[in-house]
Amino acid sequence: MNDPRDTAPAGPAGGDPSFDRRYREMLGAGLDRLDQGVTVFDAELRMVAWNATFLRLLDFPVSLAREGVSFEDFIRYNAERGDYGPGDPEAQIAERVARARSFQPHATERVRPNGRILSIRGFPLPHSGFITLYTDVTEQRRAQEQIARHQAELEEHIESRTEALTRANEELTAAIDSNKAITQALRRSEQRLREITDAIPAAIAYFDRDGVYRYANKGYADWFGWSADQVEGRHIQEVTGQEVFEVVKADVARALTGERVTYEYRLTGRDGSPACARSTLVPDIAPDGTVLGCYVHSVDVTEQRRTQAALAQAQKMEAIGQLTGGLAHDFNNMLTVVIGNLVALKENHPDDPLTENFVEPAMQAANRGAELIRRLLGFARRQPLEPRPVEVNELILGMSKLIRRSLPSTIAVSTASREPCLVAMVDAHQLENALLNLALNARDAMPNGGELRIESSLEQLGLHAAADLEVPPGDYVQIAVSDNGMGMDGSTMARVFEPFFTTKQFGMGSGLGMSMVYGFTKQSGGGVRIRSRQARGTTVALLLPRLEEDQPDSVMPEGRDLRDTDLAGKLVLLAEDDADVRTVVRMQLSELGCAVVEAENGAEAADMVENIPAIALVISDVVMPGAMDGRALARFVRRFRPDLPMVLMSGFAESQSGLDEDVNLPLLAKPFSRDKLLAALRPLGA
Repeated sequence: MNDPRDTAPAGPAGGDPSFDRRYREMLGAGLDRLDQGVTVFDAELRMVAWNATFLRLLDFPVSLAREGVSFEDFIRYNAERGDYGPGDPEAQIAERVARARSFQPHATERVRPNGRILSIRGFPLPHSGFITLYTDVTEQRRAQEQIARHQAELEEHIESRTEALTRANEELTAAIDSNKAITQALRRSEQRLREITDAIPAAIAYFDRDGVYRYANKGYADWFGWSADQVEGRHIQEVTGQEVFEVVKADVARALTGERVTYEYRLTGRDGSPACARSTLVPDIAPDGTVLGCYVHSVDVTEQRRTQAALAQAQKMEAIGQLTGGLAHDFNNMLTVVIGNLVALKENHPDDPLTENFVEPAMQAANRGAELIRRLLGFARRQPLEPRPVEVNELILGMSKLIRRSLPSTIAVSTASREPCLVAMVDAHQLENALLNLALNARDAMPNGGELRIESSLEQLGLHAAADLEVPPGDYVQIAVSDNGMGMDGSTMARVFEPFFTTKQFGMGSGLGMSMVYGFTKQSGGGVRIRSRQARGTTVALLLPRLEEDQPDSVMPEGRDLRDTDLAGKLVLLAEDDADVRTVVRMQLSELGCAVVEAENGAEAADMVENIPAIALVISDVVMPGAMDGRALARFVRRFRPDLPMVLMSGFAESQSGLDEDVNLPLLAKPFSRDKLLAALRPLGA
């Protein structure tokens, strides 16, 4: 089915219809991958652009989404189904259309009948149009409500405990003057209160109006590396340290004016790792309104923040991976056309001096583009791997020689292993590339020299450690690459795996090294750990599933021997939705002596298979529009003509995992040359 957005204005290519179509398809595909709804209306309040997320979030039918539909049609649809609540629908429609015609920026939240909360933000565009973003903030609002509820409960608990302690102190203070027995009872009571507060899983303290601590429980003192007796009588700045004090001093000043304050701050824990705490300051106010000091209640929220950051990072990486895979498919189609035509030009004009001057550089650039796409697919976890049992210690020893030659003499390279035999099921070539990438990154982090250490070990991941890495619990082979260079700050650590992110100077790196390492490791069923401290160095650890001794030596299927294939006169069915790619592949098949019939979708190809008995071979793209893509066509061919050879092409370079188990077909990764096409056809005996 054609996308209604096929009627969108032409792209940058202007008059080239095929480019315009690809432009619109890429734009529509990119918009549909956003997790926010998007609409664009022109000055006449007619729809210009939209995406599938908009239709899903507001439950609009697909039939309503087409170019030129008026803004009023959408409002009327909502009013008639009761989205705006009780009232006259016509009045509701008129009010919202009039407001839209003002083309003013607006931001609002609306609770839909299904209970989902949408954040709607509109921004005017030049020529009086506007773009609107629709975001589902239901979970965010629920989380905020939960945090507020917990905060209220905490504050109520603090207030209750404060009142109880105040009453106890007043009673005991009055009793001190009566006799010695009451004084002893007071001491016992104070000791009991200290034991209670020390047992509470929170950091509790009290400081006076001068910022001097008068009390701290064990948890509070331990948090800053003191004992409770050492804290009492010291100033806040001395106890917390200058770094933390600079962060919290403004909140302390507000609390000493009588305002209850809650804030978060970070510090370096006693084990050297970063820690985060949330503190609430409750003013101690005398009957005359004077602020005597503040009660402090703090809780450690390090794990909570670490979990939130890990979740946000995982969601971001997944979104980037999906977008990367989709773009790589389109670029591989383009590179198939470019490389195919360049090869044909070179072969048809072998003696032309212009070939060497112009075609050869273009071929080299196109091949570099194909390699860049392969690295992107590796990050997106769609690049096919060739796993086999690899003895990691031997591979590291072999790579250490290459790494030593790649690094300056000012950097010492050492290797170590805690286990004599560590076998992992992994693509050895990709693992070598990953180690080389990490070594080169370490080199750049040590411009004045240093030490690079590669260490292998056996790691047993429990439930919590495995959950952090998003892998099953069990035994893993760990390869740790460590340097004592500059290290990374928190903002760099948060983005280190993003494609094209680099801290190097322009032209010194593509920013794909770490993303390739991440993609390869995740695709191999493992995970990556990074530990880094500025001016101390960085350790990147790859954890790969360990191959048990009783597992088979190899999981790679045996390929069939290549043999010469006589393709002359064979009728080949070529199914490909991209006309330019069809032209290039048809030309390559013709040069191999084949006769070619073409189909632009799976349904058309299936009809030809059913009605043209002379077809001797089918070559089909995996991704095609309509209900029948390349996989569905393969299943049809297997049922209708089981002996008919078939080859699949893919710009994703994906594996056979998407096919039925009984359909074992060659997969030809785009872009490809005529020789690679011939190599894929030879085993079929076509």
